[in-house]
Amino acid sequence: MGFGIFLVLFASACAKARAETVPDGPPLQVPAPPQRVLAPVEEPPAAASVPEPEAPPPAVATPRTPARPAAAPRPRPVPPAGAQAPPPQTPPDTRELRAPSSTSAVTERSVRETLARASRDIGRVNYTRLSAEGRANYDESRRFSAQAEQALKERNLMFAATLADKAATLAAELVGR
Repeated sequence: MGFGIFLVLFASACAKARAETVPDGPPLQVPAPPQRVLAPVEEPPAAASVPEPEAPPPAVATPRTPARPAAAPRPRPVPPAGAQAPPPQTPPDTRELRAPSSTSAVTERSVRETLARASRDIGRVNYTRLSAEGRANYDESRRFSAQAEQALKERNLMFAATLADKAATLAAELVGR
């Protein structure tokens, strides 16, 4: 019976609880932003013959963040009537022809030797006797070899060396089985 009374008191207490909020004061009124004052740009005497464009009226907006002051547009110098415009400059050719360095020749030779070793090891493997994992490694080794050949054609020696090393490693594992 004590439990029933507790349950009734607990349920009635929850039913009456309400969160009431009292406003702290009147709503805030945001003041208008101050008027912008743009100082006129003084021009050199040589450009005084060019008419100055009128400055646009200040915008009446209320940005949340302070805006940067707008710069007045500068007039472009007008060439004399008899003068011709200079021809547009073409950028210099940045590509240089270089002879292959001795390090790249050494790297290419070592990549080709690694590919030959991988090819020799793959040639000694009987594909039909391999497990599913072995066949996957065999195919992957062949793929790495083909990608290394392509990288050599594109003169990407570092990538070719990495691929050839992977192909040789997989092929050596297959021969060791």
